[in-house]
Amino acid sequence: EIPQDFFMTHIARTGHKPSQGVLAVGMVFLPKTDLNAQEVCRGIVETEILRFGYTIYGWRQVPVDASVVGTLANAGMPEIEQILIANDLDVSDSKFERDLYIVRRRIEKAVLSSNIQGFYICSLSCRSIIYKGMFLAEALSDFYIDLNDERFVSRFAIFHQRFSTNTFPSWDLAQPFRAIAHNGEINTFKGNCNWMKVHE
Repeated sequence: EIPQDFFMTHIARTGHKPSQGVLAVGMVFLPKTDLNAQEVCRGIVETEILRFGYTIYGWRQVPVDASVVGTLANAGMPEIEQILIANDLDVSDSKFERDLYIVRRRIEKAVLSSNIQGFYICSLSCRSIIYKGMFLAEALSDFYIDLNDERFVSRFAIFHQRFSTNTFPSWDLAQPFRAIAHNGEINTFKGNCNWMKVHE
């Protein structure tokens, strides 16, 4: 769950006055070394959010401890940032969440058409936030320093660990996904359905 007080405090420190409603947080992976691509991606994200009429508080660089990840993971590690969004339209939380889904899909299509590699939205929501990465399970709170803050409070937490089977590991393929899912052999779904028909 998004710890509203945690992020409201950060917003207040930047000089903004947080609005009364819930805020949304986008957890975004940006290309690590290509600064121009980073700016293009940020521009696309901001454009799509503003197009819907929502207000952007700003970007926040997520504090991490890269010493806990291995060499391979470190080499592919993205720039990890959060974008903070206000519901100044004063729509219901459900409407806000639906709009954010549409915004995310539009962002993904725009970045894809720009041929930019290394961009991924872990989550864009007013309800939940996803922290994911390529490291040992017990290193989650060591890598993401935010998770050790006493203001980081949630009524629920879903944890999932995945080992690569038929795909090479990467930060964007790390669990958890934006929805509860099983991706182990999901690409053989059609084949499994055909085998079941044979057995019938």
